[in-house]
This record gives sequence, structure tokens and C-alpha cells, in this order.
Amino acid sequence: MSTVLVVEDERGVREGLGRAIEKLGHKPLLAAGIAEAKKAIEQGSVDCVLLDIRLKDGDGLTLLREIREGALRELPVIVATAYGDSERTIQAMRDGAFDYLTKPFDLPHLLATVDRAIKQANLARGVASQPPAPSAQGPLVGTSAAMLQVWKVIGRAAASSAPVLITGETGTGKELVAQAVHQYSSRAREPFVAVNLAALVPTLIESELMGHEKGSFTGASARHAGKLEQAGQGTLFLDEIGDLDASLQTKLLRVLQEGEYERVGGTSRLTSGARIVAATNKPARPGQPGATLREELYYRLAVIEIEVPPLRARKSDIPLLVAHALEGAPVRAVSEDAMGRLLAYGWPGNVRELVHVIKRAAVMCGGEVIDVHDLPPTLAEPSVELETSRPDYEGLQLREAVAAFEKRLILRALDGSGGNRAEAARRLGIARPQLYAKMEELGIATRQEK
Repeated sequence: MSTVLVVEDERGVREGLGRAIEKLGHKPLLAAGIAEAKKAIEQGSVDCVLLDIRLKDGDGLTLLREIREGALRELPVIVATAYGDSERTIQAMRDGAFDYLTKPFDLPHLLATVDRAIKQANLARGVASQPPAPSAQGPLVGTSAAMLQVWKVIGRAAASSAPVLITGETGTGKELVAQAVHQYSSRAREPFVAVNLAALVPTLIESELMGHEKGSFTGASARHAGKLEQAGQGTLFLDEIGDLDASLQTKLLRVLQEGEYERVGGTSRLTSGARIVAATNKPARPGQPGATLREELYYRLAVIEIEVPPLRARKSDIPLLVAHALEGAPVRAVSEDAMGRLLAYGWPGNVRELVHVIKRAAVMCGGEVIDVHDLPPTLAEPSVELETSRPDYEGLQLREAVAAFEKRLILRALDGSGGNRAEAARRLGIARPQLYAKMEELGIATRQEK
């Protein structure tokens, strides 16, 4: 029988989790805060920790870091909180959390995670601690289930120095993901050098990446340090890696395998300590139609692969993305009609297109509320009516309007699913625990599922 330490300051939740863990066949050990948890861990015989982040006597992430830096650094810690945000998720996963769950819990999933953590506990030895990363919230936005998976992989990638391959459609935010991997890693204080390979003249790509010696070609009037050299011990981000020709793919493969390269026109071997993070909007996996990466290069790059979802697969994030795009703008609100059309549109250009549309609308509206007529013609088709009565949003602040719209959208999904919250979550494109958390946040009364 394994012992699971539950660190939770809400008594009802703590005791409920204890009963569930006991039914799973494990021994629950309950702690109301960090002080009690430390005492229990010091006494030993703990096989897994279920840790709430926000506790009355401190920050759960601090305890997570202390565990990772101590004698029991292999102890699996599952982080749980009602306050799901990207920075917390990345920090938790970077600092060695086994997994990150949000309240209210999907109990079968939580118990399966606990069971998996216990079974894999012996494989988690030797996790190296990481120095604190800069406390900065990046421009990546989203609380959908799809984005939560992205945050988790970013956290894992930040704790490693392995190459990373980021895939996804144009405009999904692949460079922002690369920046997040860098910012939360131990290389955060070293350079982040980005190169858009698709924007370079093919004949100059090698010189741009590797550098060149004086006189190596017409116009090379002086020695030039390439991007690999400029990146130093930091991160080199190669955007649109799928556009790199075969000969340069071979040279990049050598850098990944041996950490060595030569400048164009040079004979001296140079070494690179930079981490390579690459991105492509083309098929990457060998055997996929249209794949352009050499098989050897793909497997060298995709030690860690992060797939960034298209906006149409995370539409529940649109209100948050709108609010983020309007930060600092004089616009205070988005009308329900306008928000409905933003949600109904397919967004072939993904987040980049959405941000462009919102910033344009903020300029064109000439007031404090973005309405349908402020949107471009591509969004001109009327959206589906949510209800026959349509409230006036003009008196609300932007975040209030977003919350009100989210509430109406959730109520509509619940009505359409006959009160079945699992089905409502599926219709909304979010995980069931996220729906529960949003319902609690918005004051939507729960009722017995049919």
C-alpha cells in the first residue's frame, strides 16, 4: 500500500480526496498547509504528493521546489489548483511537477494520475533543480484544454537542454512558444536569437547561420559572426525550418550531433553551445505527405515536440485573447453581436489574424465599444442567436462583458445538452474540470446531470 500526502487547506476537499484515495487502495495522509506537509515528508513513508498551489500558509510551488532540491527529489508531486494560468503551469512543470490539474477535479482522471505517479515514482530519480526564471508573463494566452497541454510541454522543455521542434499552422504563435521555452529555462539570461529562414535569400542562409570569413564571397568585406555564434550559450530559434534546403539540413544536423561547424570560407572548427529550437508550419514527421525535413534531422530536432493548436480548436480562448489584444486601448467592451461573430469565424490566420482584426476594430470603432460594423467584411455573416433577449453590453468594462458573454455561452451549452456537463464541455471545446471551474467563477448554479 502506497501513502499519498494530500496538501489542501479546504477541509471538505481534503477529506473527500482522502476518501477517494483510500478507495483506490492507497493510504491517505492529510495536511492542511505547508507546515503540516513538511512535517509529514520529513517523517518519511510518503510515495506521492497531491499539492494545492494556493495555501493559507504559503505558496505550494515553493514547497515543490524545496522537495526537488532536497533528499526526496524523486518524490512525485501532482500540483492542483483552481487558479489555472500559463505561468503557474509552466513553473510547476519546469520545477518537476509530475502533472498539473485544475479544480474542480475530474475524479477518475485525478485518481488515474495518482496511480500513474506512484507506479512511475522510481523512474523520476535525479531530477536536477533549475535556477529561478525571470518572473514575466508572456503574451501567450489561453486556458483551454489544448493550451494547458502546451503549457505542460513548455515546462518540461524548459527543464531540459534538448532540441525542440514546434509545429503548427501559420499564426498560431510558434515563436511565442519558443520564447517561453527560453524564458523559463536556465538559459533565460543568455541571448534568444530568432531567424526566419523563409525570409532569407537561399544563397545567404548558410552565411547568416554559420557566419563567413573575409573574402569568402563577393561583398564579404569583413569576418561576420553567424547566428549560431551570436546565440552563445542561449537559444537559437530557427523559424520555418522546413524551408531549409537539403545541403544546409546536413550541416545543421552536424551542429546538433557534434556541436561543431565552420564559417563560410573558413577551415577552423567552431563549437556551439546554443540550444536549437525550430518551428515549421509544414508536415514534419517522416512519411507525411509534403514533409521536407530529412529523417535524421527530424529525429534530432524532435526530442521534444510541441504542437501548437489552431485557433479553431481552442475557441473558448477567444474572449481572453480579445481582452489581451485590447490591453492599453481606449476600448472598454465588445458587443455581444461582435463577440458572437468572432466566435463563429473559422480564423484561417489563427491568433495573428484575430489580433489584427481586434486592433483594427479598436481604431475603427471611434468609441469605447467594438460592434459588428467595426469588424472586417470577412466576419460579416450573422452569428447564431444565443437567446431571443439580448442584453446591452455598452455599460460594461471589457472583462465584465467577456464574463457575461462566457456565462451566456455556457448556459446555452448546458441547455442544449440537457444539463449534462460532460456534453456541455465537449460542445464548448474545453475539459470538464475547466467547465466546472468557470461555472463556479461565473456563479452558474449546478444541477443534477440527466
